[in-house]
Amino acid sequence: MIALVLSLVLSQGYAPARQGQDPLDHDREMRVQAIGKQLRCAVCQGVSIADSPASMARAQLDKVRELVAEGKSEQEIYDYFVERYGEWALMEPKKTGVTLGLWLAPVLLLVLGVLLIISSTKKPAPAAPTTEAPAAEDDYLAKVRADLEK
Repeated sequence: MIALVLSLVLSQGYAPARQGQDPLDHDREMRVQAIGKQLRCAVCQGVSIADSPASMARAQLDKVRELVAEGKSEQEIYDYFVERYGEWALMEPKKTGVTLGLWLAPVLLLVLGVLLIISSTKKPAPAAPTTEAPAAEDDYLAKVRADLEK
């Protein structure tokens, strides 16, 4: 019976539950996977615990399963992991404090770049007409023009 349930869970794309742990119903297991996609694996780079094959990620996903079974909210589960692993545990950190600067920096740099491009491509304003007499021609230029006329 357990093998049948486990094969059904695996065919659904769920990470396997800890051995001896009863699988959750479909809705709660989908919630576990959604929360797991938002939590970073501690041993992999840039991979969620739902997608990681690491044993530590499996243990973390089992903890998420346990917390979901206890009826904890998503925020309570995120807070649980942030308390233990720090803000780094979230795939998308909160947009406050120092991380707010990290979120805004690319937008600010993009705006500055566009403004720089616009300002460098503007045509200069036409020079005001002068009422001064033209400067005397250079001797060399005069000789070149005379040679061209011949």
